[in-house]
Amino acid sequence: MKAVVYKGPYTVAVEQVEDPRIEQPTDAIVKVTSSAICGSDLHMYEGRTGAEPGIVFGHENLGIVQEVGAGVVGVRKGDRVVMPFNVACGFCKNCTAGHTGFCLTVNPGFAGGAYGYVAMGPYRGGQAEYLRVPFADFNCLRLPRGDEHEDDFALLADIFPTGYHATELAQVGRGETVSVFGAGPVGLMAAYSAMIRGAARVFVIDRVPDRLKLAEHIGAVPLDFGRGDVVELIKDQTEGEGTDKGIDAVGYQATVREGGEQPAVVLNTLVEAVRATGMLGVVGLYVPTDPGGPTEAARHGELLFKMGRFFEKGQRMGTGQADVKAYNRQLRDLIVAGRARPSFVVSHRLPLDLAPDAYQRFDKRESGWTKVLLKPGQRA
Repeated sequence: MKAVVYKGPYTVAVEQVEDPRIEQPTDAIVKVTSSAICGSDLHMYEGRTGAEPGIVFGHENLGIVQEVGAGVVGVRKGDRVVMPFNVACGFCKNCTAGHTGFCLTVNPGFAGGAYGYVAMGPYRGGQAEYLRVPFADFNCLRLPRGDEHEDDFALLADIFPTGYHATELAQVGRGETVSVFGAGPVGLMAAYSAMIRGAARVFVIDRVPDRLKLAEHIGAVPLDFGRGDVVELIKDQTEGEGTDKGIDAVGYQATVREGGEQPAVVLNTLVEAVRATGMLGVVGLYVPTDPGGPTEAARHGELLFKMGRFFEKGQRMGTGQADVKAYNRQLRDLIVAGRARPSFVVSHRLPLDLAPDAYQRFDKRESGWTKVLLKPGQRA
């Protein structure tokens, strides 16, 4: 089958690889109809992780079940399904507590597994024609048959639940104000989720005009951090207090106009932008090892966080990747009911063969490139 294979920094190729097969009775094989390129894929693409050449990328996958193992009872051939990016067993201590992003079974010696991602287990990604899904009964979310809401449902694999997870970590409530740093797909999903939860005002901070326009399109207040002190702008609109809640949807590759990358700048700015006793939800990626970090400490995941100021303000912080299964069923039903249309972030739908060009252009943050869906069945 064809698949997107990582070759080295800034290089991927569409190559023929071995077809997946049933390895355990609880496996399923899914024919992929949509697989998204994620901002976290770009960390590997840029050589900013320990990823080795040969990884098949793709952790945001939707498709049609082609084959199931003898132990699969709830999923059948022909079912349309979307898989959480988390690979999880469903029966370990963390899974039974709902923390499926930190499964203790699927990746021995590490809490958590994922498709096509460095250090997240032996699971090939779904930027390919077919995907093996372990523990299929647990990991497959069944969808209405047909192709309706294809782009919306594809976002249930990661960014919609991750954006919602950010609002859960920050405990966003009705009538509250929220600062969302980062207007990439996850940041936009966090802002969208905050409004679904009833936030009164949501400020979205970024510097990319197209993304700020999308934030404004969904009713958020866009703020360009390149045009003034965003903390003061936020305080001016919140009676000098700052917002009730804050969300980091940027992570460790945060960049300012002058001085290049500053890995802790978003965290430290959030501490100032959020009022005393407010909460921070951090879903932007932070890693224990960053070969391209701007300092020796940053290369070991050690950041200069203003802990004293955070403590002084009595703030609280929630972090970590999303436990997708905690949200995907409910978010699916919001889509089916017409209450959510997350696909407003999708800018491109491309054949798998165009993946190398898509990675290059998406990585450069070219104008109009917000969220890319690869369609293995589509011709170039």
